[in-house]
Amino acid sequence: MKEEPKRNRPPMGRGHGPAMSRPVEKAKDFKGTFKRLIGYLKPHRYKIVLVFVAAILSTTFTIISPKVLGLAITKIFDGVMLKLQGVPNAQVDFVYISNIIFILAGLYIISSVFNYLQQYIMASIAQNTVFEMREDVNQKLSRLPLKYFDGRTHGEILSRVTNDVDNISSTLQQSITQFITSIVTLIGVVIMMLTISPILTLMIILTLPLYFIVTKFIVVRSQKYFTAQQKTLGELNGHVEEMYTGHEIIKSFNREENSLGTFEKINDELFKSSHRAQFMSGVIMPLMIFIGNIAYVLVCVIGGILVTRGAISIGDVQAFIQYARQFTHPISQTANISNIIQSTIASAERVFEILDEEEEVPEQKNAQLIEFPKGEVRFENVSFGYEKDIPIIQNMNIDVKKGQTIAIVGPTGAGKTTLVNLLMCFYEIDQGRITIDGIDIRKIKRGYLRSMFGMVLQDTWLFNGSIRDNIAYACEDATEEKIIQAAKTAHVDHFVRTLPKGYDTVINEEATNISHGQKQLLTIARAILADPSILILDEATSSVDTRTEVFIQRAMVALMKGRTSFVIAHRLSTIRNADLILVMNEGRIIEQGNHEELLNKKGFYAELYNTQFTDFDRNKNGEKEIG
Repeated sequence: MKEEPKRNRPPMGRGHGPAMSRPVEKAKDFKGTFKRLIGYLKPHRYKIVLVFVAAILSTTFTIISPKVLGLAITKIFDGVMLKLQGVPNAQVDFVYISNIIFILAGLYIISSVFNYLQQYIMASIAQNTVFEMREDVNQKLSRLPLKYFDGRTHGEILSRVTNDVDNISSTLQQSITQFITSIVTLIGVVIMMLTISPILTLMIILTLPLYFIVTKFIVVRSQKYFTAQQKTLGELNGHVEEMYTGHEIIKSFNREENSLGTFEKINDELFKSSHRAQFMSGVIMPLMIFIGNIAYVLVCVIGGILVTRGAISIGDVQAFIQYARQFTHPISQTANISNIIQSTIASAERVFEILDEEEEVPEQKNAQLIEFPKGEVRFENVSFGYEKDIPIIQNMNIDVKKGQTIAIVGPTGAGKTTLVNLLMCFYEIDQGRITIDGIDIRKIKRGYLRSMFGMVLQDTWLFNGSIRDNIAYACEDATEEKIIQAAKTAHVDHFVRTLPKGYDTVINEEATNISHGQKQLLTIARAILADPSILILDEATSSVDTRTEVFIQRAMVALMKGRTSFVIAHRLSTIRNADLILVMNEGRIIEQGNHEELLNKKGFYAELYNTQFTDFDRNKNGEKEIG
């Protein structure tokens, strides 16, 4: 049995694992998370150097432009002043000015080319980096134990894999280039301003402490809001996913108002945290502009005084004013980027929490293969609990011979499905050992171990694809003839051929375009095609009508012949002929034997039978569930 796609795993651990999602706390180690995130950029360090070079060149040509433009302004001003003074033949040198215009055009074009290269290379770095991160997350998810997925909503996990990773992608692609450009611009502008007037430059630099004070004040307060925003967004996704997949149940029990109330509560929390985060983020720019305007006024007043004294030219003042504007812009931009980084670090920590989760116990280096599996299974003093202090299975001992059919019955919560989870190594047992053909399952290659099993669950699982692909899912190289034969054995071939597109009919994502019973028949066909050594049947016929059940039972008899089969039973019709019936209660096997032996014991099994199946022989349709 091949591993199923992570987007829609079958609910093997339903109802038994811990069901609460853990809240994401505020970033405990900002520097550590930031350093770890930067580590993803190390393989692209040479490209990042190119980005720096392109940014420096692009910014340099942009920075030179105001100085060059100032020469033109000075030339115009000088020509006008000479005319006003009545100097003979005085005129504006338009040839000089036209040359300046051509030079400026060239500077802007060259700057744009390098800016394009910078953006192009950084986009490549960002996408490759996020691609690697998604690969790491995807591979990590495939190595996580089933209990991780039991303990979290699908929406929360999806939020980390999609929303948080996309947030990181956006920051890498946009904010980093802006940050580089801002730093280069800041350095270049200071140099150019110093060449014009150290006094005016000092006026600008004196405003710097105000920028840093405002930035620190806002960033410290905004971090917790961005963290809360990402956490609440994950909760909202989880709630929406649950409500969408369970909308029929919600309507059946008239719980729409309750569902909407929960949504509104989470949505209100998301609104508050997002509003506060965005408000704090939005406050930065107005404050930066206000401080910038103070500097702008100082430059205009002092610059005007210096021009009247002949200390600098009017063109230099004009150029300096532009530089003053360019000087405040990267500071404002850097402050805004620092706010974005808070959100990004919160997202990165949520992603890294997945990457740091405890994985399945790794396979042993000398993991074995069973070349010709017989299907002999033994449970030797097996104990297990989802929580260490709350055992589900205690001191279980089972000896299953090749080809035997083992039925497992008992009330809900007795540990029936848990037993199957342990058998397939979805959970690690606390004590004892489980063997197949005498080999501890922990010493068998995990992928090979699970390929030995064929499963038909009570909760059907089909993916968005054709009926042919769904049946062939367990056997990629299956021929058309084998697929059709499996469908015929499962008595689903006739139904499929009545569909307009037959085996090419596409099952939608929720498989709502076919009935539940038909879905069950398709999963049975899939198990038949897999031709496994050991079968696991979790009430495989519970969703089909009585007539169809007769055909399915015949198909199952043929399928189970010569194979070890574990049948989690809710109907006696599926276990009356079982070689061994295990009666479980509170994690223990309290009785075992065949149907007649257990009835003669007049114990727990007989009590269930006499209570719920008195009329079974007279009216088979009167069956009731016992688990």
